[in-house]
Amino acid sequence: MTVAAAPTLETDIRSIVLLEPKPPDIHIFRQFALPRLGVVLLGTILRDLGYEVTVMVEEVRDFDFDRIVRADLVGISTITSTAGRAYAIADQLREHGVPVVMGGPHPTHVVDESLGHADYVVRGEGEIALPALIDALKAGSPLADVPNLSYHGPDGLQHNDLDPLYPDLDRWPDPDMTLVDGFKATGFLGSRRVVPIQTSRGCPFDCSFCSVTTTFGRKMRYRSVDRVVAEMAKHDLKNTLFFIYDDNFAASPKRTRELLAAFRTLPEKPTWSAQVRADVARDEELVREMKETGCNTVFIGLESVNQASLAHAKKRQDMQTVAQHLDIINAADIRIHGMFVMGFDTDSPDTMERTVKFAHERDLFSVQFLVLTPLPGSRFHKEMVEQGRILFDDWSLYDAHHVCFRPDHIHPAELQSWQVKGHDLFYSHRLALKHLLRGRFTGTALLYYARRINRGWRRQNRGYVDVLERLPFPLQGHPSPSYHREFPELAQQVRQALSLAG
Repeated sequence: MTVAAAPTLETDIRSIVLLEPKPPDIHIFRQFALPRLGVVLLGTILRDLGYEVTVMVEEVRDFDFDRIVRADLVGISTITSTAGRAYAIADQLREHGVPVVMGGPHPTHVVDESLGHADYVVRGEGEIALPALIDALKAGSPLADVPNLSYHGPDGLQHNDLDPLYPDLDRWPDPDMTLVDGFKATGFLGSRRVVPIQTSRGCPFDCSFCSVTTTFGRKMRYRSVDRVVAEMAKHDLKNTLFFIYDDNFAASPKRTRELLAAFRTLPEKPTWSAQVRADVARDEELVREMKETGCNTVFIGLESVNQASLAHAKKRQDMQTVAQHLDIINAADIRIHGMFVMGFDTDSPDTMERTVKFAHERDLFSVQFLVLTPLPGSRFHKEMVEQGRILFDDWSLYDAHHVCFRPDHIHPAELQSWQVKGHDLFYSHRLALKHLLRGRFTGTALLYYARRINRGWRRQNRGYVDVLERLPFPLQGHPSPSYHREFPELAQQVRQALSLAG
């Protein structure tokens, strides 16, 4: 699609709508429908600058297109799996003459393609760039000085320099969830309402399949403890579960202790969950403090039980030590949600069997078995492109539930089968009985919910799996095939199957 060069005339901008498209397929967290905080924070900043702002999250409520087209500017935030939906919405809006700016992890790393559908792309963090873009459009001034901006210039696509990551997260207001159209924070099966909160950005690690560090950096940046606790205090602590969005909540044990000490000053003990590495349990006292201050669940990227796969992913952990750490966390009565990745070149069917066995032996409360996915911005994506191992170029498949690259030693259909089968084996009736005998009624409910999600995924993706099973493997004479180029008819059948399922 050809997009005209960005205008330089003064533009009247008063009403702004920010959109977050919904994922294309069934996923385990659909029950919670929590917005990503970036789009809500940007909306809060713009609201505080005097604009009329509405944030629409499609998983919370279907988009009201009649309201959207009346906006003076529309921003669309997208991850890779929602990019196709974001592009379609952007194309439709531009046909109605509404200027569109895109941002988020996917446009940050796939800029030129995104500019085929949008007037502007804000790469990386947008808290400074988006207001600067709006100021420039209102004044009709040149866009060359807007940081992080890519746009259609008179000489083709222009990509302004990226600003250094802003260090002071306290500069930004608390994200105002009331801006989200139709949002009502709810819990699982009527339990506490879930409220997202962020205390830091960045991750000091650099796993090969992850794009977090290319977006937020490896240097940790923190909100002040006082600001975090003040935001929590705004809520009904007795009936709220805070889901901490940090990529690595305990990256700094010293700072984590400061937060936990501040949690103790709240009028009610909060209930919270967070993402951590298993090595948080190197400090057993810290784990006990987490429990004492209200931690009920930790989400841990365990990735693989295969040490060779962990080394390939640059995970920097060994499973023997991880097992000991998980035992410590369990002993503190903190639930563990384990996230595993299947499909490394060093994996085999035996690896996947051992993964399910490990999850049971370590008494994990819940799990996700995810397919290794070449997300743009990650080293793994770069490697798969260079080696010609991308299966399909349909971004809706890049959701960690579909195989979209060619493994070295496993047929893609076999890998896909194990991702689904792994959930069936873990979420067994035997585990349901185990939860019941321990009085873990939420665990039992979650188990049957997960089984229902798994059945729904199978139904919705029958056509996709059928196409996957017909992929030739290995390809004689093609050491590094790119399936979507060598077999375009199969790629088209995948798109048709997904369209029919949708």
